This record gives sequence, C-alpha cells and structure tokens, in this order.
Amino acid sequence: MHASPPRTPRLDTPARIPPLSLVLGYGPMLVILLLGIGAWTLRAPVLADAALVWSAAILLFLSGVARGLSFFTEGGPRLTQLATMGLRFGLGVAALALPLTLAWIALIFGYASLAITEPPAARHGEAPSYFAQLRPIQALIAVAGLVLCLLAG
Repeated sequence: MHASPPRTPRLDTPARIPPLSLVLGYGPMLVILLLGIGAWTLRAPVLADAALVWSAAILLFLSGVARGLSFFTEGGPRLTQLATMGLRFGLGVAALALPLTLAWIALIFGYASLAITEPPAARHGEAPSYFAQLRPIQALIAVAGLVLCLLAG
C-alpha cells in the first residue's frame, strides 16, 4: 500500500479577498437577498420565482467551482471535494424540481454548505485561502434572502 502524498496548503492564493472576488463573490448573493426582500415585503411571487431560479443556477455554478478546484489540489481530488460538488449539484437540481417549500429548504442547505465546508477546505489547501473569509459571509447573505422567500410563501 502506498502512502498518501503529503498535503500542503496552497501558497499561491492570497489570504485577503481579492477585489474582483469581492464583486463576483458577493454580487450574486446580494441579488438573492434583494429578491428575497422584495418577495417578502411586496408579496410578489414573481420575485420569489426569480430568486429560486437564480439561486439554483448559482448553486449549480458553485458545484462546478468545487469540482474545478479539485483539479488543482495537490495529490488529486479529495473525497470531500467530490462530495461537496455532488451535494451542491444535487441540491441545485432538486430545488428546480421539488415543491416550493422543499425547494427553499434545499437551497438553504446548499448555501449553508458554503459556510460549513469552505473554511476547512481553505485551511487544508483544497480551496483558495480567502474562501475561509468569503464563503461564510456569502452563505449568510444568500440564506437570509432564501429564508425571506420561504417566509413569503
């Protein structure tokens, strides 16, 4: 049996969130929040529908980000990276197919996974270092919007 290759954190990524990642990281989440606020305050189902489709699309994109990062992990993809990709992809697709209440719950779990899985992945070199700061705040913003959509029911 061969020993696993050593795991070293990626040193090629900054610890601070790059400016472009601030815009591209928080921008889509703010759209979810704004749609959630609108759906809840205006009781506008069209805004909730837009939030659902947008949120599912972004979650599906984030599943691809998880898979893409695995291609650059020293020693090859980790099971946690593949599981994260599968979870986000499955929840994103499920949100488009499930009844509304379950769809919102699937999306909430999918976005909450950002705060749960990404900081350890960043510390272990399986994601850029700045994901430890970026992802929990992204998750909080998105989940707030999704909860508002769920409540707008």
